[in-house]
Amino acid sequence: MKIYLRRISWLAPAVLLVPFSISLHAQSVDFLPEVDPYLTVNPMVRFYFQAKDDREGGDPTQATLGPSVQFYLKPLVKLKKIAAFDLDDSKHRPMVFEIGYRYITAPDTASKDRLLTAVTFHFPLKYSVLITDRNRADLDWKAGTFYWRYRNKLTLERTFAIHSYHLIPYVAAEPYYESQYGKWSTTSLYAGCLLPVGKHVQFNPYYEHDNNTGKHLNQQVNSIGLELNLYFSILKN
Repeated sequence: MKIYLRRISWLAPAVLLVPFSISLHAQSVDFLPEVDPYLTVNPMVRFYFQAKDDREGGDPTQATLGPSVQFYLKPLVKLKKIAAFDLDDSKHRPMVFEIGYRYITAPDTASKDRLLTAVTFHFPLKYSVLITDRNRADLDWKAGTFYWRYRNKLTLERTFAIHSYHLIPYVAAEPYYESQYGKWSTTSLYAGCLLPVGKHVQFNPYYEHDNNTGKHLNQQVNSIGLELNLYFSILKN
């Protein structure tokens, strides 16, 4: 736990520096829509399909489509309490393993096939703060060439009540190591808020600031994203 607290110490000030980055690098802001329907098939397995525009890891704007399957450990009482109003019940689990496939396409370039694997850990902290640590590997094939990258996303969130409604603001940071550049080439900073609507719909509007040093020296990219997450289950309540 001490290791994660040290990481939090750099995560918070890093996110606070985002507005200053915007003022120093005035440029257009991309819009990144996303839709993710989830289906829980049993207490330990969930499927979902992702459809989105993204600029992950310094890539040009591209469309990403594909399925994933997630495997859970048993839920923890402390996690269920902290994430009680979040429709994503995977946050009740201390560890989630994921494997998936993505088809990625962009104008004027060859399509890309991606196999992804991820292990995500959830930790309850004091003051009802939830920390999420996602470790993900992307294995990419494009025009006969293979690349891989590792990305580690650390997220802090906390639920707040406004009368009877509960919203969940969060901040996150995600560095990328890319094999084609042989270095940590991108750092992404996020600030957003999860907005549950009813029992099945949750919106995630967010701001993202990327610093890319792969193809270009300190290329700054700013984006506004909007996720629509849909949660369904075939389990009986």
